Amino acid sequence: MQYNVMIRYKCGVCGYIYDPMKGDESRGIKPGTPFEELPDDWRCPICGAPKSQFYPLDEEY
Repeated sequence: MQYNVMIRYKCGVCGYIYDPMKGDESRGIKPGTPFEELPDDWRCPICGAPKSQFYPLDEEY
């Protein structure tokens, strides 16, 4: 059995938290989009850091 766990990711540069339940509608990312499914060219909406600068938070929901 596979679970679709929504994990929040934090930008290691500025501290922005990507919340998959909210998405990033300013960039066309709908709510419910897991971090892993973000486009490769997606960047932090605050500082412009690439996905590689993000790390998962321990909290799951």
